[in-house]
Amino acid sequence: MNFEKYPFEKLNELLEGITPNEKYELSALTIGEPKFQTPDFIQSELKENTSLLQKYPASAGENYLKEAMVNFVKNRFNVSLELNQIIPTFGTREVLFNFPQYVLFDKKNPIIAFTNPFYQIYEGAAIASRAEVIHIDLTKENDFKASLSDEELKKCDLVILNYPNNPTSAEMTKEELALWVKKALEFDFILVNDECYSEIYFDEATKPASLLEASIEAGNSEFKNVIVMNSISKRSSAPGLRSGFIAGDKEILEGYMKYRTYIGCAAPVPLQKAAAVAWNDDNHVEEFRKIYRKNFQIAQEILGITPPKATFYIWLEVEDELEFTKELFKEKHIKVLPGSFLGRNGIGKGYVRIALVENETKTREVLQRLKDFIDG
Repeated sequence: MNFEKYPFEKLNELLEGITPNEKYELSALTIGEPKFQTPDFIQSELKENTSLLQKYPASAGENYLKEAMVNFVKNRFNVSLELNQIIPTFGTREVLFNFPQYVLFDKKNPIIAFTNPFYQIYEGAAIASRAEVIHIDLTKENDFKASLSDEELKKCDLVILNYPNNPTSAEMTKEELALWVKKALEFDFILVNDECYSEIYFDEATKPASLLEASIEAGNSEFKNVIVMNSISKRSSAPGLRSGFIAGDKEILEGYMKYRTYIGCAAPVPLQKAAAVAWNDDNHVEEFRKIYRKNFQIAQEILGITPPKATFYIWLEVEDELEFTKELFKEKHIKVLPGSFLGRNGIGKGYVRIALVENETKTREVLQRLKDFIDG
């Protein structure tokens, strides 16, 4: 299998041999990993259940965890799910990689489409599935919103959207997503939305929509051909819990659950206990949202950018993203991720991705450094 190098490996190669200005501490704005402590109540639940390490975890996930996830979906999106419409997963990275392999296995010449630029697991899944790829190019001209022609959609077996979007921070409304649901039914392809950034938003009046809501809006209350994935990593500053879920079409999930019994990626029971209390609570998530909201206010003040409605990324337009990245590292000891490392066919060129995942003090200091570099 000919897998591309991961973006962070490409970044290390790009910066190799460059001596940064040691006047400044390294500030890495490259990875979407929150730099905040996982809340104490989640840690306590984990510590109090270490004795359960003696048990094998159920492949289907413990019912209390599934119920917590169902409660989250109901409370956040006002969508009621049955337990057979949701499966806990070991984060979403593993499910984004193996779900396409499962659903495309019986296709003679499978075709997968996904948003471009993208989280590289999508491409890895396509390679592992021996699937032809149709890139859904996201550009400034289309407001970074996904669109394909009917001729392209007729070819697709699987489409992966990612809204709120990494890296562009773009959103699609419930009504826009509903149009995709209708196309999935019309042309009979499986439609996935990777919703891992759904909880990092800044205005209660314009919270990101779920594809599940859009499915109901489209008159598809059974979620036929519709799948969503979500994760606790960003919302709870707990990527180490490896708690995610896949939800939607129960017929697809029934077969996928049988497949999962063979691949052995169930989360340890103490992690499931801790994840359940995290999924059931939103107060701690609001505290994190306040931090990210303040970070974007600082970015607006210093850089003059328009804050996005969701995610913690700035998709910053620059003249030459590779030279910008190298010179910024050399002069200001700041790492950013070139957009071209996240896209294919020229998509992502002329941008860098900046992750605002630090506290207010660090964010202000590093963004001022960035502004001084840009001005210079």
